[in-house]
Amino acid sequence: MILHELLSYEFLRVVWWLLLGVLLIGFAVTDGFDMGVGALIPFVGKTDVERRVAINTVGPVWEGNQVWFILGGGAIFAAWPPLYAVSFSGFYLAMFVVLAAFIVRPVAFKYRSKRDDASWRNAWDWALFASGAVPALLFGVAVGNVIQGVPFHFTDDLHSIYEGAWYTKFIGLLDPFSLLAGVVSLTMLLMHGAVWLTVKAEGTVQARARAIGSVAALAAVFAYAAAGLWLAYGIEGFRIVGEYATNGPSNPLHFEVERTASWLTAYQDRPWIAVAPALGLGCGLLTFLGLRAGREVSTLIFSKLSILGVIASVGLTMFPFIMPSSSDPKSSLTVWNSSSSHLTLFIMLVCTVIFMPIILAYTTWVYKVLWGKVTENDVTEHSHSVY
Repeated sequence: MILHELLSYEFLRVVWWLLLGVLLIGFAVTDGFDMGVGALIPFVGKTDVERRVAINTVGPVWEGNQVWFILGGGAIFAAWPPLYAVSFSGFYLAMFVVLAAFIVRPVAFKYRSKRDDASWRNAWDWALFASGAVPALLFGVAVGNVIQGVPFHFTDDLHSIYEGAWYTKFIGLLDPFSLLAGVVSLTMLLMHGAVWLTVKAEGTVQARARAIGSVAALAAVFAYAAAGLWLAYGIEGFRIVGEYATNGPSNPLHFEVERTASWLTAYQDRPWIAVAPALGLGCGLLTFLGLRAGREVSTLIFSKLSILGVIASVGLTMFPFIMPSSSDPKSSLTVWNSSSSHLTLFIMLVCTVIFMPIILAYTTWVYKVLWGKVTENDVTEHSHSVY
């Protein structure tokens, strides 16, 4: 027996669907608070020292947290090539904006305190705000578009065609439901960033973060609930028609797909997945209560669990769809028709089993070493060695 055949093709496809979700959640709960803190800097810090305190709560870890984003992109490229091709062509301008924001962020971190000039530093602070808020919003907008279906189709030779002119590939993303999904993402990461500041800062910065985070937590809960109601009563879903092979070749055109009344029929077929939205809503409320009560570490855990629930609810609700097509449903990408080969998924899984524990161990060690609060005295006494 060939080694990779020890694990079935169907099993490997599901495993890589789960791993993709793990990578996205890992990115959201780590780099998510970096983006949240960046977006909050002009509001939690009124003086230069206060803003530097906020910056230095994420300064030592933000680069490592971006590893999850790189791993997620790599996993899409290697495990789900059609998804990579369609998403990077259809969302090209939005991704360019996100990457531009990610380029601005390290420049802002490095240059911000190089000159003792108020205008200079204020400009970089707003650059940090944009580099945190814009990606947080656009990630949610992208999810909102995927839920509704993306206007693409495949030709007979599996060449992907994305409908519309180049400028509509960005403007067309900004429909009302997708903007609401963007609000969910933005407020969720603002909440997460504020919770991180309450854990890592103290004094005035901590108090402002707690107040802003409480508002953001409630806004995230209500926006997520509103998006759920809209999804239930205003957004059509997709389903595969008839019999289909879960271990067959990766060819989207071999599947017959049609629109359905609602995505939420998934909860009738798999009632257990209701745990995900319950986690998103319940832990979001617990985060609000924790912020109001002044609790720190437990509130951070609740914030992470809320993000986990929100992201997991999207994947579990849509399964087995990864990117449905609104213009040609039969071109929709699913777990069963858009993966790499059996051998490729197996080799990638072996590499993941070897290297993922190393990444997790190293990340845990880094957070342990760097644990503790950033104070105003730390910033003033080490002014030339911190951000």
